[in-house]
Amino acid sequence: MIFQKSSSKNAEEAAAALEAAYAAESHSNDEVETVVGPSVNVEGDFASEGNIIVKGTVAGSVHTSRHLSVEAGAKVLANVRSGSATIAGEVRGNMKVKESIELTSTARVLGDIEAKILVVEAGALISGKINMPGLETSEGKVRSARVSAARKTDETVVA
Repeated sequence: MIFQKSSSKNAEEAAAALEAAYAAESHSNDEVETVVGPSVNVEGDFASEGNIIVKGTVAGSVHTSRHLSVEAGAKVLANVRSGSATIAGEVRGNMKVKESIELTSTARVLGDIEAKILVVEAGALISGKINMPGLETSEGKVRSARVSAARKTDETVVA
């Protein structure tokens, strides 16, 4: 093997490439992802400060302040809390999502969903209640109006 002394131009290029790689690495640390591989089964409470991608099975509870992605074929047998979520696999448990949740056509959710924004593709299955906060009054309580059929007046009963 022959070694050469690098010219200053090559050294500058190498230093620039090294800096770019370092910058990309430090930027990717801001986008930390935890991946549960297809052959991995996690049992117990699962928490992360970064994004979580589930390709295998998680049983217990799942918490992240960032994004949760459950890919097709993956299973989450747990209650979920996340900042946002995309579900293509199966979730058996209640989901509390701070912002938006997207259910793709292959999604199967057996549990209650709470989210500000819900996107459901044709073919997705949901078995549970859906709560979308935002209809709160100034007192902070959700109020709904219903007409009482038992009364003969035209009053509206507010619960």
